Amino acid sequence: MSIFSFLKPYRLPMAVALFFMLTELVVELIHPLLMAKVIDEGIMQNDLSMVIKWGVIMIGMSLLAFASGILNSFYASHVSQSYGYDVRKGLFSRIQSFSFSNLSHFPTSSLITRMTNDVTQTQNTVFMSLRIMLRAPLLVVGGVIMAFVVNAKLALILVTVIPVLLLFLMWMMKKGRVLFQFVQQRLDSVNSIMKENLSGMRIVKAFLRRDYEVTRFTKANEQLMNQTVKALKLMEVTLPLLLLVMNMSILVVLWVGSFEVGNGDAQVGEVVAIINYAFRITSAFSIFSFIIMAFSRARASASRIREVLETEVDLTDRVESNSFSVQKGEVTFNNVSFHYPGTDISVLKNVSFSVKQGETVAILGATGSGKSSLFQLIPRLYDATSGEVRIDGKNVEDVKAEDLRKSIGFVPQEALLFTGTIKENLAWGKEDASFEEMLQATKDAQIHDTIEKLPRKYETKIGQRGVNLSGGQKQRLSIARALIRKPSILLLDDSTSALDLKTEAKLLQALKTYTCTTLIITQKVSTAKEADKILLLEDGELTNEGTHEELVNASPLYQKIVQSQFGEDGLKYAQGAK
Repeated sequence: MSIFSFLKPYRLPMAVALFFMLTELVVELIHPLLMAKVIDEGIMQNDLSMVIKWGVIMIGMSLLAFASGILNSFYASHVSQSYGYDVRKGLFSRIQSFSFSNLSHFPTSSLITRMTNDVTQTQNTVFMSLRIMLRAPLLVVGGVIMAFVVNAKLALILVTVIPVLLLFLMWMMKKGRVLFQFVQQRLDSVNSIMKENLSGMRIVKAFLRRDYEVTRFTKANEQLMNQTVKALKLMEVTLPLLLLVMNMSILVVLWVGSFEVGNGDAQVGEVVAIINYAFRITSAFSIFSFIIMAFSRARASASRIREVLETEVDLTDRVESNSFSVQKGEVTFNNVSFHYPGTDISVLKNVSFSVKQGETVAILGATGSGKSSLFQLIPRLYDATSGEVRIDGKNVEDVKAEDLRKSIGFVPQEALLFTGTIKENLAWGKEDASFEEMLQATKDAQIHDTIEKLPRKYETKIGQRGVNLSGGQKQRLSIARALIRKPSILLLDDSTSALDLKTEAKLLQALKTYTCTTLIITQKVSTAKEADKILLLEDGELTNEGTHEELVNASPLYQKIVQSQFGEDGLKYAQGAK
């Protein structure tokens, strides 16, 4: 998708803006011609009436140019601001459609830069194009044409210089685009460090890493400054060179013009008009350095925006996908293997198991054993590399992802809340949820009493990422957000790690009142033993499954886990318990 396609809805206001720009340009090109008439027909002939006549016409045309300039700015602003709004909206919508695999290709800081700085660069270029960028080259061309109309011999001096300068400008623009592309990449790095630092400020302070972080930021900031200076140095060379060449050509026009007037081959007004056009062309060239810089940055930014817009989403619904609603919540894995896009390392290897309607299944395993990866295949955050994931007997890749996810309550490993009130965060689970439904969900998630103690209760504002809540409070609020949608399948990815045993026991008891299939990733044996079935994962393979009683007597891995948490005596007691 071309970013210029976003300008199509604004063709009419663009045309109006260009019309007023051309009106302003025409006036500027005619003025030297009128000035020549004032000199030749009025001043040189001592005819005051002709001076007044052409003077009044010039004033009238100046007022027309003034009005045209104001109207041109109005329409140019309207187009550029609307364009920027549409591009940002299009980018955000595109990013929302990305799979996790797509998102891994773009660092978060880079996406932020593209949606802000890069869009602003292209937006400003649209405005300047409608205001002065088109006007400047047209003024050069129009100035040369009008100079020929006035005196072809003197105009030839300008014609020999201008093509050389235009070729030089084109070369500078090409060079500048590459340099400013590097500038935007350095800006990505600065934003990345800022984001990491602000997100992890507590860790930075706790580990006394302030000086290290300042050094790291200073290095990235210095690289940005140096790259920007390098680009600007090249761009700033253009203006002095342009002015030098154009001023020399003006001196040549004056020198040749004096001979032409002396020989009677030219009038004084004609020489003045040619000089006037030369000055106008020089003024147009004087803003070319700015134009080149703006266009170079805009082209670099446009390519970065286009890269996001043209990225093909690699997880989409099949054309023949039918509407689907999860009813029972039965989950089946048939020889499922999975590796993340861009790697060859399998995180899941031929995993097969089934979960019946309403069952609670706990998944245990060491860090990196593939537990969270397994969870992500159920709501199709990723697709399995091989094998099948089935919900109610239906392959998840044959149903619409939206239909599938509507029936799933998902609580990720990192409890993520959004800026807004507690009530607004709960509504993420179900937009039209009643307050009674919210109360029931928070009570079951064991967070209601905590909310009631807050100054504004359910209207309490939550800071960014839930910064003003404890880890346990964020986890319970995230669970309430999932419960409020009455899911057919509930996925809890180590979501009770910050809860004490008493609170967790109450939560697990409350979950039994929900008619949903529940899968819990946990490291706690106390949580797993309450499940109907336990799955043990090791290095991406399902090594064993069964109840707590079965595994504590049959699985060496599970015995190690129990022993690590309860000691040797605890393991013996568990093995001897009936």
